[in-house]
Amino acid sequence: MKFKDKTRQKIGIIGGGQLGKMMILEAKKMGFYVTILDPTKKCPAHSIADQHLIADFDDKAAIRKLAEKSDLITYEFEHIGVEVLKELESEEYKIYPTARSLEIIQNKYHQKNVLKQDKIAVPEFKKVSSPDDIKEAAQELGYPLMLKSCTGGYDGKGNALIDSQDKVEEAFRELGVGKIQLMVEKYIPFKKEISIIAARGLSGGMKVYPIGENNHRENILYETKVPAEISAELEEKAEDFAREVLKVFDGIGIFCVEMFVTEDGELLVNEIAPRPHNSGHYTIEGCVTSQFEQHIRAITGLPLGDTALLRPTVMRNIIGSGEEGKAEVIGLEPALAVKGVKVHIYQKTISRSGRKMGHLTVTADSLDQASERALEASQFIEIKGEKN
Repeated sequence: MKFKDKTRQKIGIIGGGQLGKMMILEAKKMGFYVTILDPTKKCPAHSIADQHLIADFDDKAAIRKLAEKSDLITYEFEHIGVEVLKELESEEYKIYPTARSLEIIQNKYHQKNVLKQDKIAVPEFKKVSSPDDIKEAAQELGYPLMLKSCTGGYDGKGNALIDSQDKVEEAFRELGVGKIQLMVEKYIPFKKEISIIAARGLSGGMKVYPIGENNHRENILYETKVPAEISAELEEKAEDFAREVLKVFDGIGIFCVEMFVTEDGELLVNEIAPRPHNSGHYTIEGCVTSQFEQHIRAITGLPLGDTALLRPTVMRNIIGSGEEGKAEVIGLEPALAVKGVKVHIYQKTISRSGRKMGHLTVTADSLDQASERALEASQFIEIKGEKN
């Protein structure tokens, strides 16, 4: 029996950041030709892409040009114009995950509505458009409340915690600028935040990765530990939620499902990302098949790979420090001298405080051992801005 050589497909990626770069590294191993679209000339993926279209993410003509150069398109982040993708799909261009998935997920209110309708547990929420709406919602949901921008938020941006009625006006002024849609959610004093990476292929087959336990600092993911320290019952429930999410959104490719574990031991879905995710970086060293290889396999119709965890794994982000300036890597040598450490530098040319500049991963015989070594290595390595 002869099989069509799927690696002859040309892949277009909207975005040339670190996620795009890591997708390309896996795509090139399998022989794919990859074109990226990104407005930054020296973006992380630039040096390894076969072609780089330098254009803004809202440039419809450029996205259409990318489609014409590619057999299928994927993307590394959600905040892109969905209308042109819908137009391209109507013309039978292949977009994975689909434009429908993106359109729903990039609006948090629509995302939560769809999940709720399909009986997937989420925090209570309401749409609001004024301070009075927020106060009215608080009568039902109570304080504290999380005020959220329905679109565009990431790493804590677009969120404001309201702990009393006195803070309503201030929070609304902070987020309610222009025509931005807002929603409020009941604040969940969660015990843990976990995330699960799941994949669905073109044939409908699914694979679920081991669950990660996430820690944040200043609303930015700081560390993911795998396996998460949760009960077998919660693990099974989280995996079921992940599979349901893929079905609900008819997802093709990698999806990340973030969840809260409440003090009562219940699971609530927080947010979904239709792409490889920061909390899934551990899969590069920690699993048989990385999330990036899996994404390429899924969107090109190749068989999905084994998701088994090889060893307990800890991933830590390397966050930019100091003033904005030319990125300077400090402490790489002593960090790599720590047993089991792998370092990924994203090659962003400019570093600034709070920017994700790289990550390190440690695999070990036990989670405690991996945590200790990750802490040791992270005390050596730093990426900071260097003034010209």
